[in-house]
Amino acid sequence: MHRVVVTGMGGISALGSDWPTIQANFQAGHNAVCTMREWDKYTELNTRLAAPIKTFTAPSHWTRKQLRSMGRVSQLAVHAAEIALEDAGLLGNIDIADGRMGVACGSSIGSTPDVCAFADMLLNGVTDRLNANSYVRMMPHTTAANVGIFFNLKGRIIPTSSACTSGSQGIGYAFEAIRYGRQAMMLAGGAEELCPSEASVFDALYATSQKNETPELTPRPYDRMRDGLVIGEGGGMLVLESLEHAQARGARIHAEIVGFGSNSDGTHITRPEPATMRIAMEMALADAGLPPSAIGYVNGHGTATEQGDIAETQATHGVFGSRMTISSQKSYLGHTLGACGALESWFSIEMLNSDWYAPTLNLVEVDPLCGELDYLTGNGRVASHEYAMSNNFAFGGVNTSLIFRRWP
Repeated sequence: MHRVVVTGMGGISALGSDWPTIQANFQAGHNAVCTMREWDKYTELNTRLAAPIKTFTAPSHWTRKQLRSMGRVSQLAVHAAEIALEDAGLLGNIDIADGRMGVACGSSIGSTPDVCAFADMLLNGVTDRLNANSYVRMMPHTTAANVGIFFNLKGRIIPTSSACTSGSQGIGYAFEAIRYGRQAMMLAGGAEELCPSEASVFDALYATSQKNETPELTPRPYDRMRDGLVIGEGGGMLVLESLEHAQARGARIHAEIVGFGSNSDGTHITRPEPATMRIAMEMALADAGLPPSAIGYVNGHGTATEQGDIAETQATHGVFGSRMTISSQKSYLGHTLGACGALESWFSIEMLNSDWYAPTLNLVEVDPLCGELDYLTGNGRVASHEYAMSNNFAFGGVNTSLIFRRWP
């Protein structure tokens, strides 16, 4: 088996597309949530909150031909991949186009404007909004396919369309592909574009925040006074390589991936199950050959929903006890769905390497039903750890856990 390292990282979020900018926002306690007055027309939608990327446009060097097949979600994924490849020193390198590099990437759904175009055909019998690329922009594996085609990659494509675990499954499955010698390099992550339809999904479950006039006060993961999640958008991608491949080309190494666990609850489509969440974390620890005491920090899923917060923290306490430090970056960026696992993996590595860990914003009083843990609040924390865990949990009872090791 091969050791797997991270040699490139890239992302785009509502708080920026580089770590110094994002870290500065974390340290200043700024969140990206705003009131979406354009959603007022959806009169039965309760929430008006989201964390959009307000300034993103496709880079000017992208061609019209390249853009034809990409909706916004694919553009976010490709842009994050481009940043990650440049960070890894591989952008424009012909070696990535010989089959050595593959893609593992996903999103909750393709671009919804194209979904609407097909709906218009079914409902009204008109096809004037459809063209040869409509399905390509809509299809569940649009992010993975577009990343592969944009960079002329000929390795395996692993689509991970699993809602909130799309990004973390992408990284985990890419890790396994390299570990078992099937690929030397992988681009791995996920993306999501903002759409009120996704807010409506959670609205129907009474799971969205309705602090519509005070967006800076929400979401509130793990807090007794939380009132639900906020939808965001973004994209995150990592470049993974076998250690020997990275060392042979003299690559800078950000971190090592040492463990991955993934399973399913097998009980309920939307109600999380603490027992199987715990097993996913234990699987990651076993995969890494580590005891629970080795982990210094857990990057929690932290959606700010009652069932989710309680289940994941009880599971985390069951593995680590009350000593474990935990926080959630969804308090700043909202829930970026298919992107969250990739963005939070990126943040976990950056925090490992900077010896500073971001607190959970708006966490004032921990819900007494949550598991007893060391909830990170206030100004964050300066600490040095060798290992960090990043966890994500999705509809369908999908659980993922990744463990990153700080590179010496």
